[in-house]
Amino acid sequence: MPRFDDITVAQLRERRSAKWTMFPPDVLPAWVAEMDFPLDDGVREALLDSIRHDDCGYANGAGVGAAFTSFVKTRYDWTLDSKGVFVIPDVLVGISELLRTLTKPGDRIVVNSPVYPPFYRVIGEVERKVEDVPLLRAEDGSWSLDLAGLERAFAGGAAAYLLCSPHNPLGMVFDLTTLACIAELASEHNVLVIADEIHAPLTMDGATFVPFLPIGDYIDCDCIALASASKAWNLPGLKCAVAIAGTERTRKKLALMRPELPWSAGNLGVVASIAAFTQGLPWLDDLLVYLDGNRRLLTGLLARELPGVRYIEPQASYLAWLDCAALDLGPDPVSVFLERGRVALTRGRDFGLDSAAFVRVNMGTSAAILTEVVQRMKRAL
Repeated sequence: MPRFDDITVAQLRERRSAKWTMFPPDVLPAWVAEMDFPLDDGVREALLDSIRHDDCGYANGAGVGAAFTSFVKTRYDWTLDSKGVFVIPDVLVGISELLRTLTKPGDRIVVNSPVYPPFYRVIGEVERKVEDVPLLRAEDGSWSLDLAGLERAFAGGAAAYLLCSPHNPLGMVFDLTTLACIAELASEHNVLVIADEIHAPLTMDGATFVPFLPIGDYIDCDCIALASASKAWNLPGLKCAVAIAGTERTRKKLALMRPELPWSAGNLGVVASIAAFTQGLPWLDDLLVYLDGNRRLLTGLLARELPGVRYIEPQASYLAWLDCAALDLGPDPVSVFLERGRVALTRGRDFGLDSAAFVRVNMGTSAAILTEVVQRMKRAL
């Protein structure tokens, strides 16, 4: 197995990424969605080869489509025409561009809170309106999609739906039946579905990720997916993602995006993405085994150190969504953990108005560092 345990805080503090430079040295960061692990060897070598050739010019994304279609065929048995894969800088830019191009100012865009905070910002920036259909939460703490609420929003004139699949911050993987219901409702009410599937490669044992496009195309709803190697292979700063259309109709919609958009992708991002999608599956498989261990480790740590915290193990991603309401830490638990425990987490209220008692914890680190994160959280109490 790769060296997932062989990382130390001292080594990580030598990095210059935002995760390790935004807080003072006595603060342990477990906030932004960026892993601490060493890169896949094939990805690293591809990047080093570019540097050796002084290859830092503008990107030619021509090889990304073939690499991505090969990956989804291997991983999901999804046969996709590479002509439907468009290179973009990152998923958020893709969402912004699609909303700007395919909807009108003032249109209502549906989201399911608690959800990735930049969704709200991007919708506002393009002068559209957020329509929230909150996820349903059962007494045992589990979550589900409110299909009845989704139908009301669609029937009420919503223009588009941002489907976060797998869901961030919950790590929830939607099943085939749920996705088919979404597609049927979208088709009936002429709603564009934009599926953010950036966390899909991080689906762990016990769950099966189902791409939305094959379902949406079969049911005949307008749908576009967005994906990237950035989360699974830890490449967010290199700037390369894809927007995907499965039919000729949706390809024509994608073609309406600004033609200069692919030039905003990073050359090193293109190089690293091709290497990840074509050579990085063994590393990814080992990573998923390690993350599976970390999500179970966190269950045990919380039961022992913070039994008042409610936590459902994610099915995908390295992000943990913790309900801290029973700790009675006031309106902003993250500030308490930071000030008293010197650990930086992501605050829940950014994910939706009803999520102030939650915090999001990054588990994409060594077991030793994850253990220290929980111990610092306990220290804050």
